Amino acid sequence: MALVVPLKEKRLMEVKLGKLTSWILMRNFTPSGIVGAFQRGYDRYYNKYINVRKGSIVGINVVLAAYVVFNYCISYKELKQER
Repeated sequence: MALVVPLKEKRLMEVKLGKLTSWILMRNFTPSGIVGAFQRGYDRYYNKYINVRKGSIVGINVVLAAYVVFNYCISYKELKQER
């Protein structure tokens, strides 16, 4: 027997395209809602990559890769002009 999950509690990847607009309108766009979303994302990242029994360097590598890509995007104009 399948459980019916309310639309508001579904994740983005579980939402059908026809229901996407109503799902977006149900989101909490207040400052506290946005801070809560970032906190949940950080907690999910921390529990998946950092706070594990058999820890590895993967979590730190993800942060470093994001840092490198971010800095490359910022300095792209300058790098392009040096050619």
